[in-house]
Amino acid sequence: MIKYLRMMAMISILAITAGCQMDQSTSASGTKAADAAMDQEAKAALQSLYTSTPKSRALAQKAKGILVFPDVVKAGFIAGAHHGEGELIENGKVTGYYSTTAASYGLQAGVQRFGYAMFFMSDSALKDLKTGNGFEVGVGPSIVVEDAGAAKSLTTSTIQSDIYAFIFDQKGLMAGVGLQGSKISKLSR
Repeated sequence: MIKYLRMMAMISILAITAGCQMDQSTSASGTKAADAAMDQEAKAALQSLYTSTPKSRALAQKAKGILVFPDVVKAGFIAGAHHGEGELIENGKVTGYYSTTAASYGLQAGVQRFGYAMFFMSDSALKDLKTGNGFEVGVGPSIVVEDAGAAKSLTTSTIQSDIYAFIFDQKGLMAGVGLQGSKISKLSR
């Protein structure tokens, strides 16, 4: 039984890794069409977030920058991973393209798609993202992940953290718990 579980975990990791590599190779062409498509997806994702969580719009107006990943895919069986691409928006303009990748291990099973946005509230947090060699979530600036309930009580006068993150538009089923570290890297586009 343990041998079977290990084999299934390895197959899951290989499938996810292959999918992430295929996604990166097709989007790394740097074409204007790919950038325009990403711009449209990011705008639609933010609009969806603002509709489902109206307080996020007020937060966006105060943010120094918004990093939005409109479509992140997460899959796993014991071992798992997630990957997606997005863009950084500063003063209403796209200033860079980024990828998010994470690996996890623990009691988990399923496949899920979701979007997430990170609102950078301080210049120093934004600088860490833009100048670092890979930005690791949970290392460095303080990050608060908001859910629908907590976001209702959020006001621009209660903002105290460097970064606020919202996960939205979840589709699929991912059950379980696991240790996870997410790395955000700048794409050369």
